[in-house]
Amino acid sequence: MLQSLRDKSSSWIAKLILALLLIPFAFFGVEQYLSQRVDTYAARVSTPPTWWAGAPTWWPAKMLWKHQEIGVDEFRAEFERERQQRRAAEGEAFDARAFESAENKRAVLDKMIDERVMRIAAERSGIVIGDAQIRETINSLPDFQVDGKFDAQRYQLGLQSLNPPKTPRQFEQLVRDSLQQSQIPSRLAESSFVTSGELDRLLVLLGEKRDASFALLPPPPADTGAVGGAEILKWYRDHAGDYRAPESVAIEYVELNGATLPPPQTDEAQLRARFEQEKARFAAAEQRQAAHILIAVDPKADAAVQKAAQQKAAQIAAQAKQPGADFAALARANSDDPGSKDAGGDLGLVEKGVMGDQAFDDALFSMQPNQVSGPVKSAFGYHIIKLGEIKTGQQVTFEQVRDELAREQDEADREKQFNDLAGRMVDLVNKNPTALEPAAREMNLPVQKLGPFPRGAGADGIAANPLVQRAAFSEILVQDGTVSDPIEIAPNHSIWIRVTQHTPERTQPLAEVRDRVIAAIRADRTRKASAAAADAVLARVNKGETLEAVAAAQSLQANALQGIRRGAPIPTEEANRAIFAAQRPAPGKVSAGKVDTPDGGHIVFAVTKVEAGDPKELPAEQRKQMRDQIAQMKGIDSAQGYVTAMRKQMKVEVAEDRL
Repeated sequence: MLQSLRDKSSSWIAKLILALLLIPFAFFGVEQYLSQRVDTYAARVSTPPTWWAGAPTWWPAKMLWKHQEIGVDEFRAEFERERQQRRAAEGEAFDARAFESAENKRAVLDKMIDERVMRIAAERSGIVIGDAQIRETINSLPDFQVDGKFDAQRYQLGLQSLNPPKTPRQFEQLVRDSLQQSQIPSRLAESSFVTSGELDRLLVLLGEKRDASFALLPPPPADTGAVGGAEILKWYRDHAGDYRAPESVAIEYVELNGATLPPPQTDEAQLRARFEQEKARFAAAEQRQAAHILIAVDPKADAAVQKAAQQKAAQIAAQAKQPGADFAALARANSDDPGSKDAGGDLGLVEKGVMGDQAFDDALFSMQPNQVSGPVKSAFGYHIIKLGEIKTGQQVTFEQVRDELAREQDEADREKQFNDLAGRMVDLVNKNPTALEPAAREMNLPVQKLGPFPRGAGADGIAANPLVQRAAFSEILVQDGTVSDPIEIAPNHSIWIRVTQHTPERTQPLAEVRDRVIAAIRADRTRKASAAAADAVLARVNKGETLEAVAAAQSLQANALQGIRRGAPIPTEEANRAIFAAQRPAPGKVSAGKVDTPDGGHIVFAVTKVEAGDPKELPAEQRKQMRDQIAQMKGIDSAQGYVTAMRKQMKVEVAEDRL
């Protein structure tokens, strides 16, 4: 039997069938096999090769495409930076829960995608940013200036204060990328202009004045008529979405708050012992006036390049050590550090660790004043360092820092006390995870109840906290009835919750919402009656009666306004927009319309005259300002249009589930 199977599998028919099966596998199976990997990007931008802009996205042409990814960690870091900026700008008004919305996350990611698209477009266009432009940009940044001039020490400290801190080389690359990706959009924006004809046409519209009469129709009396059963049922069915009860839960919880714990006792002897242990922390750090000349070299450069840079640094060091040598002039002529070159290599007063390089620190803090070092190797290249003055630190007394130590000790004791209690609570909950009462009783903490409250908007207090919401509506807590892990509300403030009741989202039966349905039907009748009254007035005006005559016949007051300007809140903002949106009236006619009012009434208006604006009325200086403003807006639109067009030429994939 096996011999028969072997003979048949080696026949030409079997080989032909196998070859036919290999064809689709070659085009589809191999690609799937080779591309198996775990994606971790938040977004990916893919571009076709420059020599084949219309390359398809199917395999094997897909292999020619280049991909750039925005990692999840990169997105989260940018989202956190945006959060900090919004919190600083809005202060106490900042809503952390609202900020976590999907719309905000996508807006931040879209901005990052646009930046990546612009960088790719710039690279494909061959745009390169020179070192001189980077140096000029850094020197012009206000954050690195003192009295309007670039300050090397402030530059170094500024880089260390970034989150995360950056070396000069890393910051220069950041500036280079930013300048590169903004070149085309910024040049497009700057090249925008407005012709005199365009400006005149706009001024004719903006300066337009209109004469109009208007009458205010008060809302009709609230409808109180009977509502039949068939009408109620029809409204309920037609507006079923308005009568859905959201998913809700009720919970019981135990709260542990460090702020309410008994204050720890301050031990004076412990404070003094801590002061002796941490004396160095309370001494002002030694500072050294430093200047340097950097001969930059890539750490990955080959041995010949490294050696050439070292020899150049050694020659400059020898010159700098000569009596009467001008170190600042040598720095301006030879240094590759754009942050300090123009300042003669001056780095200002430097503390240990500020430069971010151990070799640099070891050399600087082993030198004597006015001494010049030989070449010092770092990640950026070779440094020639000159030491200026030395400022020694000063030790403070225990009495000077006693309050600070006490405050720190109090915080540490409170935190330890809280952590001990929280750990004990976790242990007790783990012993009986389906009940909260035994653990609470053992901890002498009350079990509190809350709810029912809905998922998302509509909850208040701790129920509005996103972490509480996530736990309360999680499948495990809802189905199993177990106690949650500790949920941190704030530092040293946690709660444990257990779901006691869960109600899924549902359509409320008519019996529950019958009164709401009747109220909605009557409100709709009132709205329709108000609109019908306004339409009746409009119909008479459109047939040739004046608005004043119609208003008088209905005991309404009509007012006539002349020279109404566009955008003025006359008679209201909404009415002004409607008046200027109405068609220009024909000779001897009016152009009538209506506008709703917030109280349910209407404003009926009739435009009687339109007077075009006169561009000559605008003074020359204001005309120039307006032209510049319009050109700027057009430039921004052009730049955004370019970004949008470039993005359409690339394939953008967004992993919504990873945001």
